[in-house]
Amino acid sequence: MGNKRDPFLPDTLYHVYNHGNGNDNIFQCDENFYYFLMKYNQYIVPIADTFTYCLMPNHYHFALRIKDEKHLKEVFMPKLKDPKGFENLSGLTSQTFGNFLNAYAKAYNKMFNRRGSLFLDSVKRKVVNEESYFTKLIHYIHFNPVHHGFVRDLKDWKHSGYHAFISKKATQLERESVLEWFGGQDDFIKFHRREPTIDFELEF
Repeated sequence: MGNKRDPFLPDTLYHVYNHGNGNDNIFQCDENFYYFLMKYNQYIVPIADTFTYCLMPNHYHFALRIKDEKHLKEVFMPKLKDPKGFENLSGLTSQTFGNFLNAYAKAYNKMFNRRGSLFLDSVKRKVVNEESYFTKLIHYIHFNPVHHGFVRDLKDWKHSGYHAFISKKATQLERESVLEWFGGQDDFIKFHRREPTIDFELEF
Protein backbone atom coordinates (compact mmCIF):
# COMPACT_ATOMS: atom_id res chain seq x y z
CA MET A 1 0.00 0.00 0.00
CA GLY A 2 1.52 3.33 0.96
CA ASN A 3 1.06 7.06 1.07
CA LYS A 4 2.67 10.27 -0.07
CA ARG A 5 5.45 9.97 2.55
CA ASP A 6 6.72 6.56 1.44
CA PRO A 7 10.22 6.92 -0.02
CA PHE A 8 10.96 6.23 -3.66
CA LEU A 9 13.25 3.18 -3.45
CA PRO A 10 15.52 1.98 -6.26
CA ASP A 11 14.31 -0.96 -8.34
CA THR A 12 10.78 -0.69 -6.90
CA LEU A 13 7.48 -0.53 -8.78
CA TYR A 14 4.95 2.17 -7.92
CA HIS A 15 1.52 3.47 -8.74
CA VAL A 16 2.15 7.22 -8.94
CA TYR A 17 -0.75 9.66 -9.09
CA ASN A 18 -1.97 13.08 -8.07
CA HIS A 19 -4.94 15.42 -8.37
CA GLY A 20 -5.48 19.07 -9.12
CA ASN A 21 -5.74 21.44 -6.17
CA GLY A 22 -9.36 21.68 -5.08
CA ASN A 23 -11.67 21.57 -8.08
CA ASP A 24 -9.01 22.84 -10.47
CA ASN A 25 -8.19 21.03 -13.68
CA ILE A 26 -4.53 20.39 -14.47
CA PHE A 27 -5.14 19.97 -18.22
CA GLN A 28 -7.41 22.23 -20.28
CA CYS A 29 -6.23 21.63 -23.83
CA ASP A 30 -4.18 19.21 -25.90
CA GLU A 31 -1.13 21.43 -25.56
CA ASN A 32 -1.23 20.90 -21.79
CA PHE A 33 -1.30 17.11 -22.13
CA TYR A 34 1.59 17.10 -24.59
CA TYR A 35 3.69 19.52 -22.55
CA PHE A 36 3.15 17.44 -19.40
CA LEU A 37 4.43 14.33 -21.17
CA MET A 38 7.36 16.26 -22.60
CA LYS A 39 8.38 17.31 -19.10
CA TYR A 40 7.83 13.77 -17.86
CA ASN A 41 10.23 12.52 -20.53
CA GLN A 42 12.75 15.16 -19.50
CA TYR A 43 12.65 14.57 -15.74
CA ILE A 44 11.29 11.09 -15.03
CA VAL A 45 12.24 8.85 -17.97
CA PRO A 46 15.95 9.02 -17.01
CA ILE A 47 15.20 7.64 -13.54
CA ALA A 48 12.25 5.27 -14.10
CA ASP A 49 10.85 2.65 -16.47
CA THR A 50 7.26 3.50 -17.32
CA PHE A 51 4.74 0.73 -17.91
CA THR A 52 1.74 2.90 -18.68
CA TYR A 53 -0.11 6.10 -17.81
CA CYS A 54 -3.37 7.97 -18.12
CA LEU A 55 -3.87 11.73 -18.00
CA MET A 56 -7.31 12.97 -16.99
CA PRO A 57 -8.52 16.60 -16.85
CA ASN A 58 -7.97 16.87 -13.10
CA HIS A 59 -5.61 13.99 -12.22
CA TYR A 60 -3.07 11.55 -13.60
CA HIS A 61 -1.84 7.97 -13.09
CA PHE A 62 1.47 6.26 -13.87
CA ALA A 63 2.68 2.71 -13.33
CA LEU A 64 6.46 2.90 -13.16
CA ARG A 65 9.55 1.29 -11.68
CA ILE A 66 12.38 3.38 -10.27
CA LYS A 67 15.65 2.34 -11.88
CA ASP A 68 18.32 0.48 -9.88
CA GLU A 69 20.78 2.16 -7.53
CA LYS A 70 23.70 2.05 -9.97
CA HIS A 71 21.71 3.78 -12.69
CA LEU A 72 20.35 6.43 -10.31
CA LYS A 73 23.86 7.29 -9.16
CA GLU A 74 24.95 7.74 -12.77
CA VAL A 75 22.02 10.09 -13.39
CA PHE A 76 22.47 12.14 -10.23
CA MET A 77 26.28 12.25 -10.19
CA PRO A 78 26.66 15.32 -12.46
CA LYS A 79 24.16 17.20 -10.28
CA LEU A 80 25.84 16.57 -6.92
CA LYS A 81 28.67 18.62 -5.50
CA ASP A 82 28.96 16.34 -2.47
CA PRO A 83 29.15 12.54 -3.12
CA LYS A 84 27.51 12.01 0.27
CA GLY A 85 24.31 13.02 -1.44
CA PHE A 86 24.14 9.47 -2.80
CA GLU A 87 23.15 8.38 0.70
CA ASN A 88 19.75 9.93 0.04
CA LEU A 89 18.79 8.49 -3.35
CA SER A 90 15.12 8.37 -2.36
CA GLY A 91 15.24 12.06 -1.53
CA LEU A 92 16.90 12.89 -4.84
CA THR A 93 14.25 10.85 -6.65
CA SER A 94 11.42 12.61 -4.82
CA GLN A 95 13.01 15.96 -5.61
CA THR A 96 13.11 15.03 -9.30
CA PHE A 97 9.37 14.32 -9.25
CA GLY A 98 8.85 17.65 -7.51
CA ASN A 99 10.95 19.47 -10.09
CA PHE A 100 8.94 17.83 -12.87
CA LEU A 101 5.58 18.93 -11.47
CA ASN A 102 6.86 22.39 -10.59
CA ALA A 103 8.12 22.90 -14.15
CA TYR A 104 4.74 21.93 -15.55
CA ALA A 105 2.77 24.00 -13.02
CA LYS A 106 4.86 27.10 -13.73
CA ALA A 107 4.13 26.87 -17.47
CA TYR A 108 0.44 26.07 -16.85
CA ASN A 109 -0.01 29.03 -14.50
CA LYS A 110 1.66 31.37 -16.98
CA MET A 111 -0.51 30.10 -19.84
CA PHE A 112 -3.76 30.67 -17.93
CA ASN A 113 -2.67 33.69 -15.89
CA ARG A 114 -3.09 31.62 -12.76
CA ARG A 115 -1.45 31.75 -9.32
CA GLY A 116 -0.99 29.26 -6.52
CA SER A 117 -0.44 25.54 -6.18
CA LEU A 118 -1.70 23.46 -9.09
CA PHE A 119 -1.42 20.02 -7.47
CA LEU A 120 -2.50 18.61 -4.14
CA ASP A 121 0.60 18.59 -1.93
CA SER A 122 3.38 16.22 -3.04
CA VAL A 123 3.14 13.37 -5.52
CA LYS A 124 1.23 10.36 -4.23
CA ARG A 125 2.63 6.85 -4.60
CA LYS A 126 1.85 3.25 -3.64
CA VAL A 127 4.23 0.32 -3.85
CA VAL A 128 3.11 -2.43 -6.22
CA ASN A 129 4.34 -5.59 -4.52
CA GLU A 130 1.96 -8.26 -5.78
CA GLU A 131 1.65 -9.70 -9.28
CA SER A 132 -2.15 -9.55 -9.22
CA TYR A 133 -1.96 -5.92 -8.13
CA PHE A 134 0.19 -5.05 -11.15
CA THR A 135 -2.25 -6.70 -13.58
CA LYS A 136 -5.25 -4.92 -12.08
CA LEU A 137 -3.36 -1.62 -11.91
CA ILE A 138 -2.55 -1.58 -15.63
CA HIS A 139 -6.20 -2.31 -16.41
CA TYR A 140 -7.43 0.24 -13.87
CA ILE A 141 -5.26 3.02 -15.29
CA HIS A 142 -6.41 2.40 -18.85
CA PHE A 143 -10.06 2.13 -17.76
CA ASN A 144 -9.99 5.41 -15.83
CA PRO A 145 -11.59 7.60 -18.57
CA VAL A 146 -14.51 5.15 -18.79
CA HIS A 147 -14.82 5.01 -15.00
CA HIS A 148 -15.12 8.80 -14.86
CA GLY A 149 -17.57 8.99 -17.75
CA PHE A 150 -15.43 10.77 -20.35
CA VAL A 151 -15.72 7.97 -22.93
CA ARG A 152 -17.62 4.72 -23.30
CA ASP A 153 -14.69 2.81 -24.76
CA LEU A 154 -11.21 3.17 -23.26
CA LYS A 155 -9.58 3.24 -26.70
CA ASP A 156 -11.43 6.50 -27.41
CA TRP A 157 -9.40 8.37 -24.79
CA LYS A 158 -6.24 9.56 -26.54
CA HIS A 159 -4.27 10.67 -23.45
CA SER A 160 -3.52 7.14 -22.30
CA GLY A 161 -0.74 4.62 -22.73
CA TYR A 162 -3.26 2.05 -23.98
CA HIS A 163 -2.72 3.08 -27.60
CA ALA A 164 0.96 2.20 -27.44
CA PHE A 165 0.05 -1.43 -26.80
CA ILE A 166 -2.28 -1.84 -29.76
CA SER A 167 0.03 -0.20 -32.32
CA LYS A 168 3.59 -0.59 -33.53
CA LYS A 169 4.53 3.07 -33.21
CA ALA A 170 7.70 3.88 -31.28
CA THR A 171 7.11 4.35 -27.56
CA GLN A 172 9.10 4.90 -24.38
CA LEU A 173 6.72 2.66 -22.46
CA GLU A 174 7.80 -0.86 -21.50
CA ARG A 175 5.52 -2.24 -24.19
CA GLU A 176 7.07 -5.65 -24.72
CA SER A 177 7.25 -6.51 -21.02
CA VAL A 178 3.61 -5.46 -20.46
CA LEU A 179 2.31 -7.40 -23.46
CA GLU A 180 4.31 -10.45 -22.40
CA TRP A 181 2.86 -10.10 -18.89
CA PHE A 182 -0.67 -10.32 -20.31
CA GLY A 183 0.23 -13.19 -22.64
CA GLY A 184 0.53 -11.19 -25.87
CA GLN A 185 -1.35 -8.39 -27.61
CA ASP A 186 -4.52 -10.39 -28.27
CA ASP A 187 -4.86 -11.40 -24.62
CA PHE A 188 -4.01 -7.86 -23.55
CA ILE A 189 -6.89 -6.51 -25.64
CA LYS A 190 -9.30 -9.21 -24.43
CA PHE A 191 -8.42 -8.50 -20.79
CA HIS A 192 -9.16 -4.80 -21.31
CA ARG A 193 -12.67 -5.56 -22.51
CA ARG A 194 -13.54 -6.41 -18.92
CA GLU A 195 -14.50 -3.93 -16.27
CA PRO A 196 -11.92 -3.53 -13.48
CA THR A 197 -12.32 -6.00 -10.64
CA ILE A 198 -11.00 -3.52 -8.10
CA ASP A 199 -11.47 0.17 -7.37
CA PHE A 200 -8.27 1.45 -5.81
CA GLU A 201 -8.63 3.56 -2.69
CA LEU A 202 -6.61 6.65 -3.54
CA GLU A 203 -5.55 9.23 -0.98
CA PHE A 204 -6.25 12.45 -2.84
